[in-house]
Amino acid sequence: MLRQHLPLFSSSSSSPIYMALSRLTRQTIMSSSSPSAASVPFESPRKVVKKVLSLSQSEGDGATVRRSIGGHELRNLDPFLLLDEFSVSKPGGFPDHPHRGFETVTYMLHGAFTHQDFSGRKGTIRTGDVQWMTAGRGIVHSEMPASDGVQKGLQLWINLASKDKMIEPRYQELKSKDISQAEKHGVKVRIIAGEAFGVRSPVYTRTPTMYMDFTMQPGSQLHQPILKGWNAFMYIIEGEGVFGKEGAAPASAHHCLVLGAGDGLSVWNLSGAPLRFVLAAGQLLNEPVVQQGLFVMNSRAQIQQAMQDYYYGRNGFEKASQWSSA
Repeated sequence: MLRQHLPLFSSSSSSPIYMALSRLTRQTIMSSSSPSAASVPFESPRKVVKKVLSLSQSEGDGATVRRSIGGHELRNLDPFLLLDEFSVSKPGGFPDHPHRGFETVTYMLHGAFTHQDFSGRKGTIRTGDVQWMTAGRGIVHSEMPASDGVQKGLQLWINLASKDKMIEPRYQELKSKDISQAEKHGVKVRIIAGEAFGVRSPVYTRTPTMYMDFTMQPGSQLHQPILKGWNAFMYIIEGEGVFGKEGAAPASAHHCLVLGAGDGLSVWNLSGAPLRFVLAAGQLLNEPVVQQGLFVMNSRAQIQQAMQDYYYGRNGFEKASQWSSA
């Protein structure tokens, strides 16, 4: 996805990367009618420490995005670089553009998007589908609407460790019917990455990550473990809920909620309508982040190298000058 007019910025924060979700020993979900519903089953429940309302802005070619992570209020949240809720109709979209040094996760909420890249790969993701793209050393692609009406989705950018930034590009794609799901006591979860309610996603996360889509019916509550030491956030798609602790002020659609330290999240839907939100958490990389638009590396010199490689068609961008999307 395009990202225009972004300044160069750095943040210093090294780390092993290994999927450790098996260390989660408790998966608890209780309905509001449970005898122990008032208790929170965590030693250190995570609370909301930052709340960001994502406002609409123009992006790409005639598209609109609501950017929370990656915006002025929340530059990044290691290992997460950007979160966009996008809306676009034909003939708009996100025409040919490059990436290097990170991953993009596109989750379609409504409609369809066709993706093409300079390796000749082409495919369409539809409502409920996921494309997990590792840009690695370099990719040039386009993302364009594939059906009439407004196409909506989420795109999350996940940073890669320095040792992985120049790996070969790869894709993991999941059709909606193949995404792991579970449901208990009025709470349904689609598990894009990680584990919930004892069910695990097949997606491999090079940077250890959990990413889930929860829908909670009125009166339900959720208690979801999150590994200690990981950064975590939620983005509310629709509805209103209480997050982190009972008695907290409700948060509504288009808000990104950053969680503090702890071992789990509790959510209550006290409203009369369904609540839908995504929860993401990831292991910190603790490495310098230097970003220039569509390139994310560890130093300014690496950013300059990426820009030159793209311009001159080398080191992963050899096919760039000879390709354009249909």
